[in-house]
Amino acid sequence: MGDVVLADLWCHQVESVLIEDVLLNGEFVVVRAPAVAEQAGCPGCGVASSRVHSGYVRRLADREAGGRRVVIELRVRRFRCREQQCPKATFVEQVKGLTFRYGRRSIGLQAVLGQVALMLAGRAGARLTRVLAVTASRSTLLRLIRTLPDPAFKTPRVLGVDEFALRKGHVYGMILVDIETRRPVDVLSDRSVETVAAWLADHPGVEVICRDRSLAYAEAGQLGAPHAVHAADRWHIWHNLVEAVEKTVIGHRALLREPSDRTPTGTVPPLDTLAATSSDEPRRSGPALGPRP
Repeated sequence: MGDVVLADLWCHQVESVLIEDVLLNGEFVVVRAPAVAEQAGCPGCGVASSRVHSGYVRRLADREAGGRRVVIELRVRRFRCREQQCPKATFVEQVKGLTFRYGRRSIGLQAVLGQVALMLAGRAGARLTRVLAVTASRSTLLRLIRTLPDPAFKTPRVLGVDEFALRKGHVYGMILVDIETRRPVDVLSDRSVETVAAWLADHPGVEVICRDRSLAYAEAGQLGAPHAVHAADRWHIWHNLVEAVEKTVIGHRALLREPSDRTPTGTVPPLDTLAATSSDEPRRSGPALGPRP
């Protein structure tokens, strides 16, 4: 009865594992269990084998239990591959849902750390793992993010195209964003016309391209998505408006009226006049409630 309860609590989703014992060792919970599958598939050729060569104990870190760190002492076997042409003469069995090759953590703990890394990244995530009774450095969490597969995406209808600096002034990349969902779609290694045009040609379905006034992006859009409509996003519209207003004001600066010496009642005098007045006149002790008599 005890083994059934432990199996339901700990490895209800794992098959081919038999729990033998659970020990409390200070801050650790040690779970001892052997793998009991009759055969295992070779990772080289995929052929199943039941010829046991040897065995050893793998120690895996698992998710915490009652605030204690969990260590799984899993006895696994090394099998002989039956295919003579297979480059792997022997291989170690993997327990589905529990282990992966060269891993020192369970698949469940690996998934938890991956979610922590995505939400909090380095140092903040490492501090949270200590609360979860798991030890993981910020470098480990960043490596987990790099090993995660890229999320699947569908070709956006409205695509945002803009560059970013990998090394400012020297190396630039390209980021593609789904404007409707505001999520990044892909990152390109450079900002050349050929690279952007090739991406658009490989992902048909883009109807609107949001970009800046770069002629390179215009040419890439015409080559890769000739039927797409080109538009500027809100930031570039505002930025272009600011540049146009500034250029117009500078070009017609001679037509602007100079401020008069006498300031009309109810208006604020220029800053240079206020600065000159405050420096020439002595400072009064009380607050200025109104004009001087």
